[in-house]
Amino acid sequence: MATKSNKTTYGTIAVLIHWVTVLLIITLLATGFRLGMTDNPVSKTAILRVHIPAGGAVFLLTLMRLIWWRFFDQKPKSLPMPNWQGRSARAVHVVFYIVILAMAFSGFAMIAISGVAPIIFGQTDKALPDFWNYSPRLPHGIGARLLIGLITLHVFAALYHQFVVKDGLLRRMWFRRTK
Repeated sequence: MATKSNKTTYGTIAVLIHWVTVLLIITLLATGFRLGMTDNPVSKTAILRVHIPAGGAVFLLTLMRLIWWRFFDQKPKSLPMPNWQGRSARAVHVVFYIVILAMAFSGFAMIAISGVAPIIFGQTDKALPDFWNYSPRLPHGIGARLLIGLITLHVFAALYHQFVVKDGLLRRMWFRRTK
């Protein structure tokens, strides 16, 4: 598979960033909602030790993706589809970036404001704060729910194109051998 994208398919870098980000976002959503369901400080600390670095990784991958598209690669041409579908797809992708970056900033803000980093990473025995006491917590939770909605739209649209329209959309965002 070529490193860069061509007119019809995404290159290795774009595909790798996409699928690693997918796995990390699934991890973030699972750990984030799990955090909200537990009161056990030991469990919360263990979950945050996964959640915080995964969030940082998604932030960095998202920045890398934006830089990659802006300076190093070009996206494949859009598949033929009605105008409203093309506009909807572009809008969903833009909103994905906005929500992902907003989630990262609200997460970073909660860490900074609450001073939780030394507690999470074992430098102090203080108790975990109640994150609901910090203003970035509400947008962080709203963002998680928006992300689930966007993912649902994205997956259903991809499956619709793959199995109803049968335009090979999913093959474009998967690893392929070069001939």
